[in-house]
Amino acid sequence: MPELPEVEVVRSGLEKWVAGRTVESVEVLHSRATRRHGEGPADFAARLTGQRLEVPRRRGKYLWLPFGGDAALLAHLGMSGQLLVGDAELPSDQPVDPAQLKHLRVRLRFADGGGDLRFVDQRTFGHLMVDDLVPDAFAEGLTVPEAIKHIAPDPLEDAFDGEAFFRRLRAKHTGIKRALLDQSLISGVGNIYADEALWRAKLHWARRTEALTRAETTAVIDAVREVMAEALRAGGTSFDSLYVNVNGESGYFDRSLNVYGRADQPCNRCGTPIRRDPFMNRSAYSCPVCQPRPRHGHY
Repeated sequence: MPELPEVEVVRSGLEKWVAGRTVESVEVLHSRATRRHGEGPADFAARLTGQRLEVPRRRGKYLWLPFGGDAALLAHLGMSGQLLVGDAELPSDQPVDPAQLKHLRVRLRFADGGGDLRFVDQRTFGHLMVDDLVPDAFAEGLTVPEAIKHIAPDPLEDAFDGEAFFRRLRAKHTGIKRALLDQSLISGVGNIYADEALWRAKLHWARRTEALTRAETTAVIDAVREVMAEALRAGGTSFDSLYVNVNGESGYFDRSLNVYGRADQPCNRCGTPIRRDPFMNRSAYSCPVCQPRPRHGHY
C-alpha cells in the first residue's frame, strides 16, 4: 500500500498539473470508486463540476484538493489506486500504460481543455469522495475533510507535536511498531517505513511503548523523518507498476531499503542475516544484533 512518501509525490504532482484548474465534467465509470461518498456518484459529479480546485494538501496517506472554501475532493489510494494526469483525449499519446486504462474508475476533464485527471485503481480498494472541511483538531487555523478529522498529523507536518506524541505513545502499552501504524497516534507510517525507521533507530519492533525513553522516542521520529525524506527524493518506493506518480513514473527507493523485504540477507550495518517475523498478518524485518529482541516484548 502506498505510504506517506508515495502520497506526497502524487500530491506535489497534482499541485503542479491540477491546482488552479476548473472542473468541466466528471465521469464516474465504476461506482465502487465513490462508495464513501454517501449521496452517490451523481452527487459526487455534481458537486465537483464547475469548481476550481485549489492547492492539494495531505495528511498521512490521505490527500485532498480544496474547492469553494468549505469542501474538498478527498482521495485515498488504497492498495493500487493511481491519480494520473493525461491528455485531453483518451487514449491519445500520453505516458500512461494503455493496459491500465481498463481500470479507469473516475475521470475529470477541465475547462481549459488540457490534460485530464484520472483515478485508476486495479483492485478498487481506493476511493474518492467530496467532503466538507471542518476545523483541524490538531492545528489551530487549519481545516481538514470531516472524514479524516480523527487522523493524527504525520511527522512531516508542522502540526506534529513531538512531546504530545511521546506522552500518548507511553500511554499505549503496546509494541512500538504497532504504535507507529496507529493512524490516530501518528499518520502516514506504514509497514515499510516503520521497519526502516526502527532499524535506523536500533530498536526492535516489539519494544514496549511504555518503556521507551524520551531520547529513544526522539530517535524513532528522527529516523522516520529521515527515511521518508530520502524516499521522497527517490520518488517513493516501487515494487511493481502500481506505484507511480501523476505522470506514470515509478520511484526507486526500494533500492535503498536496509531491512524490509531482505530476509536472510546481511545487515548493511553489521552483516548479520536479517530476520523476518510474522506481524499483524504481515511481516516485520529486523537485525537480530542491531535491534535486540526484548525479553518480554509485545507480540
